[in-house]
Amino acid sequence: MRPDPEGGRVAVASRGRDNGAPATVAHFVTEQVLALIERESLGRGDRLPSVQALARRLSVAAPTVRESLRQLQALGVIELRHGSGVYVRDAQRRVLLANPYPGQLEARTIIDLLEARLLIEPHLTALTAVLASDEELAELGLALEGARELLEGPDELLHGLNMSFHRGVARLSRNSVLSQAIDSIIDVYAAEQMVILRLYDDRRRDHEQHLAIFEALGRRDAQEASERMRLHIEGVRSVLSGRLDLASATQEASR
Repeated sequence: MRPDPEGGRVAVASRGRDNGAPATVAHFVTEQVLALIERESLGRGDRLPSVQALARRLSVAAPTVRESLRQLQALGVIELRHGSGVYVRDAQRRVLLANPYPGQLEARTIIDLLEARLLIEPHLTALTAVLASDEELAELGLALEGARELLEGPDELLHGLNMSFHRGVARLSRNSVLSQAIDSIIDVYAAEQMVILRLYDDRRRDHEQHLAIFEALGRRDAQEASERMRLHIEGVRSVLSGRLDLASATQEASR
């Protein structure tokens, strides 16, 4: 982990809005935080200066810094850890952004999001089988090891590790736009993912399918890895669609 960049001044000026109007103070702070991440070459897990330190360096009020950081967290750039600090989650300038306020999604929309993943993830999995380094694949395997230990654990923790595996496969494809698309799809229906986990209700099979994908990646078999990812997501979609249809039919019959 790189040293905590507490000292110094942020030198990059705010670029303002494209229409020439002056940027808001929060927008200015957002640009400065992004510039700091870039200038210091900070990566995932690196710690940013505290809210108070940023406020002093930028000569703005602490609530304004908090507003900016909340926006960056909603966009997946940073992570605010209560009692610990501000950490980089994704240092890359995002091209695609998830809607941070999607509200509750309808069942059909959840199925549509799974179908979007079905179109993208098998392709990215094939790329990862070819392009990822051995070290990167080994790191990806750590998420699976953690998931195995949590098969009987809390839904939230298991879900986080499962999604880390999918995010990791996408990220290692080296296609930044499609990787961000998967990030955004996962982020935009995080709450609904918990519903999927409970409706799918087969943690062990889900984990075994992840292991099968990882095994094909390890053999650098792009076609097999892609096919296993396709079958995995299709299986989740099929089970979920059937159970949602049953729930809808039951609800209609009860009226």
